[in-house]
Amino acid sequence: MLYKSRIIISIIVLILTILGISAIFYPVSFLDIQFIPLLQRVLVDFSAMAVILLCILILFTLLFGRLYCSIICPWGIIQEIISLIRGKNKEKQRLNLPFKYFISFLTIGMMIGGSSVLIRYIDPYTLSGSFITLSLTGIFAAVFIILLTIFKNRYFCTNICPVGCILGLISKLSLFKIYINQSECVSCGKCERNCPSGCINSKEKFTDNEICIKCLKCTDICPKNAIKYGIKPKEEVKFSPKRRELIIATAALTVLIGAIKAGIETGKIFGEKLRNVILPAGSDNAQRMLNKCLNCNLCVNACPNKIIVKANNDFNTVHIDYREGEKHCKYDCRECSRVCPSGAIEKITLEEKQKTRIAMAVINSDKCIKCAMCIKECPKNAITIEKNKTAIIDAQKCIGCGKCKLACKTDAIEIFAINAQQKV
Repeated sequence: MLYKSRIIISIIVLILTILGISAIFYPVSFLDIQFIPLLQRVLVDFSAMAVILLCILILFTLLFGRLYCSIICPWGIIQEIISLIRGKNKEKQRLNLPFKYFISFLTIGMMIGGSSVLIRYIDPYTLSGSFITLSLTGIFAAVFIILLTIFKNRYFCTNICPVGCILGLISKLSLFKIYINQSECVSCGKCERNCPSGCINSKEKFTDNEICIKCLKCTDICPKNAIKYGIKPKEEVKFSPKRRELIIATAALTVLIGAIKAGIETGKIFGEKLRNVILPAGSDNAQRMLNKCLNCNLCVNACPNKIIVKANNDFNTVHIDYREGEKHCKYDCRECSRVCPSGAIEKITLEEKQKTRIAMAVINSDKCIKCAMCIKECPKNAITIEKNKTAIIDAQKCIGCGKCKLACKTDAIEIFAINAQQKV
């Protein structure tokens, strides 16, 4: 019953995630609890809501274990569907490899230091967004995870994913655990053969709750009802850390400290040569965007005028491109700010957005025919024209929305990027 209920909830969550990323329906409060975007929001602006949500997520894991991986994570249910299609495991998999700590501490350490250059290529939620929006990074990642699931089941979740690694460490302290009632278990091995994460040892009647993703499948298939999900009865446990574990922990912490320092340095220098780009209101500047944006592409799909484009050779994160078709930034729109889960685009009000200069318009006097169409379309009344003279843009009012360029029939107006966004 627990397993079937969890499956139903997971499918609903997956559908909501796909609808949200596709900009068909965006359940803000739900998508804002994805672990890496939420952690990034805390690091970016330390907002009270972000801190509260992150604490709730950690508390949820401390209570129930890694249910996040089987309910909230988009790739969790996708991998489960693949596993169901693939069939039973052909071999036993008891895998809890130490290199996952180095992967996780390296990527998250750099993010804490100020650079998301690595995390955007491994975070499951970000990769889900990239895949659904058909970015090359997302497509390659999807192929990799699907093949890995076919041959190694939930190997990505147990030994690669940084979110799984961190939540796994927290799960070791969780109140509710998967455990085996040794007096009822007959060691038939059915649970071990069907465990997608390879966390059950049926002979020793032991479950590794660090890599257990709480799919609850074992509780459903055990013929003796010997596998329980709940508060494990107290046992006498002697603290005797192995030398190997202490070495791994020390090395992993060293990697974390080094990664934080590397993130700080990368955050300082990244983007120095890539300032000629227009960004959504709330992004501040190119360097910040390169270091904070996860490239989940929610803003790309949410933008009604489709002026926000995915990362490309010109710029390594989402950005604005006025060049293709008849496009401009809608004056009464702040969708990109509303849907950004990581804080790379700050959650600003519509009034704040309307006062934020994201670029600057310039009029070519040789091409201007004084038709005054730009004056009529400018939402900030930033353009004036005197008798027998070229139209003039008031630099104190222009926000670079591009509507004047769209209205101009002689292509006399150009929109130029600025070093940093300003309030006008």
